Amino acid sequence: MGLIVGLTGGIGCGKSTVAKLLSQHGAQIIDTDLISHELTGVGGAAITAINSHFGSGFINSEGALDRAKMRNAIFSDSDKKQQLESIMHPLILARVREQLLEFGSHPYVVIVVPLLFNSPIYLKLVQRILVVDCSERQQIIRVMQRSGMSEAEVQNIISQQTSRDERLRRADDVISNEGDIAALATQVERLHSGYILSKS
Repeated sequence: MGLIVGLTGGIGCGKSTVAKLLSQHGAQIIDTDLISHELTGVGGAAITAINSHFGSGFINSEGALDRAKMRNAIFSDSDKKQQLESIMHPLILARVREQLLEFGSHPYVVIVVPLLFNSPIYLKLVQRILVVDCSERQQIIRVMQRSGMSEAEVQNIISQQTSRDERLRRADDVISNEGDIAALATQVERLHSGYILSKS
């Protein structure tokens, strides 16, 4: 097994963009958010359990999770949040382990985990932590532009995540996403070269 890197950062910091740039250099990416979406999509492995625990009102007409309704429910009810996590976390982890075995011959694999610092299992899996960083103002602007959320809604999400200072303190590697895509790509290329060399 090659190097396993945990990629994280606050909402709107650019984790997906960095993962995409790394993949263009040949990195194998395991994105826990994408896995979650697959599990809760039409015919997803989590739908039956979600329907049983929360009721059919949380399943849309196509048979997928009603994400907006669930998001509102778990933000206002910690019990519901724990119930959802008890369904989702084992399924996501199983998929991650499957993909790690599949990518085992590659020099390094990147696991994208938005809440990495709150996930002891993933912290044990990864050998380096890569944090994508930007200012809180940038986070708010980006999330508002892409999702249509209000500033208060975005700030509420940020307040529930690991603080910026804590993320930076615990990072092994940091990519700053305050500039343009060219500046980001330069940092990613440098990091990719370092990860390849570390396993050569």
